[in-house]
Amino acid sequence: MKPVLDYVVRHAEGLGLRTDAQFYWLTGLLSGMLDNAPTYLTFLAAAFGLEHLSLDDPQHMHIFLAEHGHYLVAISVAAVFFGALTYIGNAPNLMVKAICDHVGVRTPSFFGYLLRYSLPVLIPIFAAVGWLFFRG
Repeated sequence: MKPVLDYVVRHAEGLGLRTDAQFYWLTGLLSGMLDNAPTYLTFLAAAFGLEHLSLDDPQHMHIFLAEHGHYLVAISVAAVFFGALTYIGNAPNLMVKAICDHVGVRTPSFFGYLLRYSLPVLIPIFAAVGWLFFRG
């Protein structure tokens, strides 16, 4: 994972991420399809790279938190909340579905979940959170 993070830090400006809202939405959408921890770390590395800081330097972490903590909030909120977007966005989601299916409790299919819950319920909630907290 380290070579990937180094690459992201070096090329952060080319990713086109500049605002809290952009970090929020892109981190969130990828977190809905991938595991939260690597997604979080990748976007944190991108935020560090934008500010020309290094993840390996503890002093840079203090600088980042003091001066650019707003990126950390957007990335963290998105990585956690958007995990509910799909069954695969967070390992416990998949585990709960498997347990329910095993004991005979009906659960929606992957796309059924997207159509019944993610699009009509979660996306509007995430949009409201994004608009209220990360529109600047």
